[in-house]
Amino acid sequence: MARKIIIDTDPGQDDAVAILLALASPELHVLGLTAVAGNVPLALTELNARKILELAGRTEIPVFAGCDRPLVRPLITAEHVHGKSGLDGIELPAPSVALRPGHGVDFIIDMLRREPAGTVTLVPIGPLTNIAQAFRQAPDIVGRIQEIVLMGGAYFEVGNITPAAEFNIFVDPEAAAEVFAAGAPLVVMPLDVTHEALTSRDWIERMRALPGRCGRAIASWTDFFERFDKGKYGSEGAPLHDPCTIAWLLRPDLFTGRHINVEIETAGRFTTGMTVADWWHVTDRPANANFIRHVDRDRLFTLFTDRLARLP
Repeated sequence: MARKIIIDTDPGQDDAVAILLALASPELHVLGLTAVAGNVPLALTELNARKILELAGRTEIPVFAGCDRPLVRPLITAEHVHGKSGLDGIELPAPSVALRPGHGVDFIIDMLRREPAGTVTLVPIGPLTNIAQAFRQAPDIVGRIQEIVLMGGAYFEVGNITPAAEFNIFVDPEAAAEVFAAGAPLVVMPLDVTHEALTSRDWIERMRALPGRCGRAIASWTDFFERFDKGKYGSEGAPLHDPCTIAWLLRPDLFTGRHINVEIETAGRFTTGMTVADWWHVTDRPANANFIRHVDRDRLFTLFTDRLARLP
């Protein structure tokens, strides 16, 4: 049976590739998308989520708008990376699929209560506001989650929005702290592993040459956000952060990491949003996360190519 997942997202070009990868994989059953404010404000993230489903011809999948701001802080966005729309790089038409009524947090709660316990995986690839709010409103759902596979944080690679913090965690560190402390099984895809998932010019052109519309969109999105990462890091390509979560669900054998304790700094003068990862087990704090460190980049992109080529 296909693994049931809810993707909590703030699209974002790499979010878009992650969503498309999930839609192209029959091993996964996407129950819905919940949008959260992050890369761009909520009005754009929910719109972008619907555009992505329209592009893939999967308009039966529901999209719900979730939280429009972090739990206690003002919203910080990343238009400098993703463009004003969040999906700059190619102009997509207005979607015909409507936003579903109701709140994204309520959808998460309802699905976890409706489906058998231990059968729904949450895949948050933006700030963790929706997940934390769901846990606040319905603590009983924590024990019903099969797994949370999230993109966020960093240890060896330190920060990409501050010297100490990765963007998704930094936007809502209080939410992240609550999720990491909740006790649900966690798999974390930090910058340490996603910075190994670098695109190449050959791969981008392979996407552009695919016969379907999705391949051209992926190439155009990657062309756009690649310019930021290549300029910032001096790398040959751009990291596909968020698709690593979906790749883990499909092929965990491509990844290596450690089960360790991870705490979230919420009050540091210079380190707010830092993921304090006890990689070397120097404390006696109990392990709460499978913190992924490396990926087989070549096999990862073979997986990406194989699956994304199936899209229309």
